[in-house]
Amino acid sequence: MRVLYFGTYDPDYSRNAILIKGLRENGIEVLECRDRTRSFLKYINLFFKHIKFIGKYDLMIVGFPGQEVTFLAKIITLKPIVLDIFTSHFMGYIIDRKRYALNSFRARYFRFLDKWSCRLADLILLDTQAHINYFVDEFKLTDKKFKKIWLGARTDIFRPVDLNQNNSGDPFLVLFWGSFIPLQGVEYIITAAKILEKENIVFNLIGRGQTYVKNKKFAESLGLKNINFLGRISNGELTDFIRKSDVCLSTFGPGIKSEITIQNKIFETLSSKRPLVTARTEAVLELFNDREHLLLCNKTDAQDLADKILELKNNAVLRRKIAENGYKFFKNNLTEKILGAKLARILIEEIT
Repeated sequence: MRVLYFGTYDPDYSRNAILIKGLRENGIEVLECRDRTRSFLKYINLFFKHIKFIGKYDLMIVGFPGQEVTFLAKIITLKPIVLDIFTSHFMGYIIDRKRYALNSFRARYFRFLDKWSCRLADLILLDTQAHINYFVDEFKLTDKKFKKIWLGARTDIFRPVDLNQNNSGDPFLVLFWGSFIPLQGVEYIITAAKILEKENIVFNLIGRGQTYVKNKKFAESLGLKNINFLGRISNGELTDFIRKSDVCLSTFGPGIKSEITIQNKIFETLSSKRPLVTARTEAVLELFNDREHLLLCNKTDAQDLADKILELKNNAVLRRKIAENGYKFFKNNLTEKILGAKLARILIEEIT
């Protein structure tokens, strides 16, 4: 089978990189036709770039993000179209990030893109069953088009390292990395840091984004000395911080998106063989077991988050158990090759 990966996607973004590598590792030939021009010209460029691929592929996968590109894909190919929609524009920009009002033109536009890109595609990929249920209910779509492919992690970047052997006087290092969007709930991490400020625990926060300035001011208002805002860093620097950390954190914020998706950093932490604390959500419980693969706390509950961090600090056996079990689960179920094999089976059974 020969697949054309098509669109304005970033080939280095985890979702795209994982699926492309996974397909190739399973003997699927993947051709790529993409354009990253920052204007409407990218669609014109894609139209002409596609010409040289006509007749050379069996099906087209529209890479993430792909809602806009699916309309072009439907015009230029008669081959089956698989849309890796991965996330909703409407949910992300309107419901979660609140970039525009619910009754605004942008909100209606994003809803249109989500709904009609799915209708135009022959098959749609999403990362959890909860996420599929959202699309079906919110946009009145049939569930027969949807298939679930877990996200996974880039194993060339996030590699396992055994847990640190801390000396008694060393600070316990807690790590968060992300884009500081509302669903991540960084404010709850900061409040937990305040609760634990006398416990010789240091919180390192990596990344920047929508809530960065607000959360940094919040930490300063609390007079915290046990938290560091490190901004954006390279992947190499990030993996160094992961190796040095004792516990990694994921997502704690409110809202539907945090409830129905499993975030990148969850898979990246497991791939790195590190103990993880994240919120208890419908999506997380689809795949993982509390106190076996990771440690769960209540959403939007800084006290419970603080309690779980302190429990891990005081229980090296539990830290090692969830780190090792989480990594084994990842290796057995979530590598690029395993996910690529599942996707290849779906393409063969459902499309060809």
